[in-house]
Amino acid sequence: MQGKWIEIKVITTSEALEPVSGIFYSMDCKGVAIEDPEDILSREQGPLTWDFADINILEYGGKAASIKAYFSEDDNPSTIVDYIEEKLKIIKESGINIGEGKVLYAVVKEEDWANNWKKYYKPTKIGKHIVVKPIWENYSNKDNELVIELDPGMAFGTGTHETTRMCVEALEKNVEANSVIYDIGTGSGILAIAAAKLGAKEVLGVDLDPVAVDSAAQNVQHNKLNNIKIIEGNLVEVVEGKADIVVANIIAEIICILIGDVKKVLKTGGLFISSGIIHERREMVIDKLENSGFQVLEVNKDGEWNCITAILK
Repeated sequence: MQGKWIEIKVITTSEALEPVSGIFYSMDCKGVAIEDPEDILSREQGPLTWDFADINILEYGGKAASIKAYFSEDDNPSTIVDYIEEKLKIIKESGINIGEGKVLYAVVKEEDWANNWKKYYKPTKIGKHIVVKPIWENYSNKDNELVIELDPGMAFGTGTHETTRMCVEALEKNVEANSVIYDIGTGSGILAIAAAKLGAKEVLGVDLDPVAVDSAAQNVQHNKLNNIKIIEGNLVEVVEGKADIVVANIIAEIICILIGDVKKVLKTGGLFISSGIIHERREMVIDKLENSGFQVLEVNKDGEWNCITAILK
């Protein structure tokens, strides 16, 4: 998609999503995006599910569903809106609750979708020494600051999240000149790069997501580091040797699943730094660590999140 596009949005209900989206699919639109709060609210609660999700990530806070469709800038938006409003009346008359049933339109640029978020992402200091700098921003580093050049793209990890900050702070305390570090679920590669900047001898970033692997590898290049390797796959299947520190900024349920594998790739006396743990899951992770041969050394909190540093006995 290039240039400008007409974005047509219908604010409706989950119940009406199928017939309303059918309106768009019968038209010459270039793409349809659906936001249904029931995708989160109706899911089974439990390990590896959405029970940790914040409903406020949704545009209408879970109170309404919406459908957006994109049309050529040559199309007449008023004509499209009139057509959709007529179709919505028919759906409503058939007994389906369409909620607000409001139709909105705007002219958008494709580059807006990809780049608008960048204006809110500025150089950020995390920990005592690490500064995360977007590659498109200018920054003059001060004494003792270690600057990470970062373009997160579609991968998680910009340095602005509490879990990332706590992991960086834990790495600052524990990385030594001869340290071998494994970063599980490396995302943008920010923790792997931080470990290398802090003086680690060897760093390995692992992720199951090929998009994250590409993003992390590019960020390693941005920072001109030659002691980091980024690989795709499951931890124990792609890693040889053992680390002094394993860091994982994921979620509590996944951390609990990973603990057994972490033991296989961590030296005795090595540290496991884990974050992405909400308060309600903290004791679950601590119990799993202690029952698996780890001793918890430190638990740090920031907002709703926890970071746990444990040593393998």
